[in-house]
Amino acid sequence: MQLVVARIGRAHGIKGEVTVEVRTDEPEQRLGPGAVLATEPASAGPLTIETGRVHSGKLLLRFAGVSDRSGAEALRNTLLIAEVDPEQLPEDPEEFYDHQLMDLDVVLADGTEIGRITEITHLPSQDLFIVERPDGSEVMIPFVEEIVTEIDLEEQKAVVNPPPGLLDDGAAEIAAPGAPEASETGSPGKDDV
Repeated sequence: MQLVVARIGRAHGIKGEVTVEVRTDEPEQRLGPGAVLATEPASAGPLTIETGRVHSGKLLLRFAGVSDRSGAEALRNTLLIAEVDPEQLPEDPEEFYDHQLMDLDVVLADGTEIGRITEITHLPSQDLFIVERPDGSEVMIPFVEEIVTEIDLEEQKAVVNPPPGLLDDGAAEIAAPGAPEASETGSPGKDDV
């Protein structure tokens, strides 16, 4: 199975380094020197990480065969994709990969059905579950411990305790069937799918 682990940002300096937006809670494992990563678009890769370092709080990577600024600039916005065994789980039991959370039923503590997770959006401050309700509308639920109180992979459900107004009609609705859609690490960790 393939997981998006980073997105390449702008070039840094003149020797082929790039900044990366890390999208994994295991950067040491996934983005270390020698790692070979597929890319999206596929024509940009595969890329082999030659060096990595942290500079001013940002991860900088250099790839084999990319030795100047123009080569680094050509990679901007490329997604880096790692091949992962689907049975592999994060080390921390409170962390989840996106593929584990997709299609979970979302319910209140009393069992009331809210909907099903159809997408996970990763924002700088937190992650959001995009939940499709039975009527086809969607609601955004922040993936934070105070709201998502339990993830039960065996039962295939996420239990939520939403604050007042989060699930009210129209309060957090982002798209009804046929309506235009809204546009794109913080809480419990996970890799992107």
